[in-house]
Amino acid sequence: MVLSTQARADEPAGTNLSSQLKEMEVNSTKRYPAQVLKTFQNAVGQVRATGIEESAKQVGDDAIDATLSGWDENQVTLSDVWSETPVILMWYRGGWCPYCNLQLRAMQEQLSAIEGAGAKLIVLTPEIPEKAKETAESNDLEMLVLYDQKSEVARKYGIMFDLPESILPVYRDKFQLAERNDNEAMELPLAATYVIDTNGKISYAFVDADYKKRAEPADVIAAVKKIQ
Repeated sequence: MVLSTQARADEPAGTNLSSQLKEMEVNSTKRYPAQVLKTFQNAVGQVRATGIEESAKQVGDDAIDATLSGWDENQVTLSDVWSETPVILMWYRGGWCPYCNLQLRAMQEQLSAIEGAGAKLIVLTPEIPEKAKETAESNDLEMLVLYDQKSEVARKYGIMFDLPESILPVYRDKFQLAERNDNEAMELPLAATYVIDTNGKISYAFVDADYKKRAEPADVIAAVKKIQ
C-alpha cells in the first residue's frame, strides 16, 4: 500500500510478481486502518472512471519517441534503441511506493531473461535523477532508468492522471511529491508497461488504474518472444 516508504523488511517473497503484490496488499490490511485503505481504493476507482485505461496508448499504436537522460546525464533516444531491438518500456511512480520497488526488483531478477529474449528494458520515472539513483541503489538495480521530466512522455502515452482530492495530503505532505518530481502538479503516471517492436509499434500493453497491479515479468518476456 502506498502509505509505506521504501522499507523492505516485511515485504513478501512470492514465486512470481503477482503473488508478491497480492501478499503485500493483504499485509497492508493488517497495518493500516480500514477507512484509510478504503479511501485509497475509492481513489483507484475515481482514476479508472476517467477512462484512462481505454484512452491510453494501446497495442497497435505507434510508440512515442523521446530523448531522455538518467542520473549519469547520458542521453538516450528511444527510437535508436527500438530500431535495433525490441524495447520493454516501463514506468514506476517513485521510490516511495513499495509496489514499485517490488516490481523493479522482479524485473531486475529477470533482466538476464529479458536480454536473452532479445529485448532492452528501459524504465521511465518522474523522479528527479538524484531520487531515482537512490531508488536504484536501494533496490540493487542494473537496468536503464531515465528521467521523464514533468512526465512529458507519460502524458503523450495518455497514462497521466491527477491525484484525487481524497489522497492529495498523503502525496503532497508525506511523500513530498513536488520535491521528488520537481513538479508542483499533483499528478502521477500509471505504472504502465509496453513492449515496442523494431518498427516502433506497441505489441503489448499493460495499463491498469490500480497501483497494486503490475505486468507480470513472464508475460512481458513472452510478449517479446512473440515478435522475434
